[in-house]
Amino acid sequence: MAIENVNLPDIGEGVTEGEMIKWLVSVGDSVEADQPVAEVMTDKATVEVPSPIAGTVTELVVNEGDIVPIETVMLKVDSSASAATSSAPAENQEPAPVAASTTTEAPVAAHLHEAVAASSTSIEPPVADSKVLATPSTRRLARELNVDINNVNGTGLAGRVTREDVLSLNKGAGAVAAGAPMMKLPELKPLASSASGGEERVPLRGIRRKIAQQMQMTKQVVPHFTLMDEANVTELYKTRAKVKAIGQQYGVKVTYLPFIMKALIATMREFPMFNASIDDAAEEIVYKKYFNIGFAADTPQGLMVPVIKNADQKTILQLSQEITDLSTRARDGKLALDEMKGACVTITNIGSVGGTYATPIINHPEVAILGMYKMVDKPVYMDGKFKAAKVMNYTVTCDHRLIDGAVAANFLNAFFKRIENPSHLLLDMI
Repeated sequence: MAIENVNLPDIGEGVTEGEMIKWLVSVGDSVEADQPVAEVMTDKATVEVPSPIAGTVTELVVNEGDIVPIETVMLKVDSSASAATSSAPAENQEPAPVAASTTTEAPVAAHLHEAVAASSTSIEPPVADSKVLATPSTRRLARELNVDINNVNGTGLAGRVTREDVLSLNKGAGAVAAGAPMMKLPELKPLASSASGGEERVPLRGIRRKIAQQMQMTKQVVPHFTLMDEANVTELYKTRAKVKAIGQQYGVKVTYLPFIMKALIATMREFPMFNASIDDAAEEIVYKKYFNIGFAADTPQGLMVPVIKNADQKTILQLSQEITDLSTRARDGKLALDEMKGACVTITNIGSVGGTYATPIINHPEVAILGMYKMVDKPVYMDGKFKAAKVMNYTVTCDHRLIDGAVAANFLNAFFKRIENPSHLLLDMI
């Protein structure tokens, strides 16, 4: 036997440890080189860890839920088993027919037929060959969609299979593979009940654990206070409708969030303490000269905060495109670590799912978070009479170590002037 250790590799981005979320293999399983063997979460991003060698798994060294430092042994593999298997002659096996042409220009339909044929005999697609060029996330996507990545024609650099290649093939396979066997959902068992109602205990793991740690640390370090008020956004409503029509011509979905970002950035320029942080160790205030805006995204895995870098340099349509892309990949768990770092201020849009007011928690080391809530029709007294208006509630939660109550009130008033009269921002919008 030739037992070799497989360590948690250096994932990059300054990561020093990860949480073992899920094993993708068991003891006794055969693995190929570059085959994903585990899912590990670091700073809200879940990544697949591949095995650098082929062989048979002999031991899983760490347990699901363990915190694993970089370069720690995760599992052990008997690499001699793979070598023996590959060198042993196959009995009664005829040579496989060789295709007349292996050009990368082969029609996608041929690959589609092969992928569907594979799925008709097995729920799980074949393991990706080690010669296939694809990132771990692309391999994972292929497995989730039941696509044989070995038969996907890569369009990336040097023939690399991209996420789009897998999705394109899966779209075409949908109608053909309609009769393929489907996995059955596990039978749900009722929770144990008693006179007191019963209990269920589950480990605090994954993204929920990271959220808990971050929120607890922030509340302990930062003295919060929150201001609440409502704004007449009738003009914003009209402006957004016009820009939305323009966006549709370019296939871009335009929401209110890009307008809020533009108004927020302009107000941050007027109140630079909102674009700052406190370096507790150095006892210094750090004023930032860039504008990276985070926005809270509700995902099946938990709350994530994608960050739009240099948002002040982008138009409304560009911001809309980036918001859609980041939101989609956040829900799919495909965000890179760098795409969730470096925010100056965060916006949370609770109004998209309902809610009148809330008191959001600041995303440390930021010093403020802006909350926007549902829009309602409401009579507003203007010019000596009541008029129907679009009204939206906002909150700003601040770090009282740096921002005083009066400053926060002036900030919110200045922000309201911009969203209530958005026409002067039009030059930056389209």
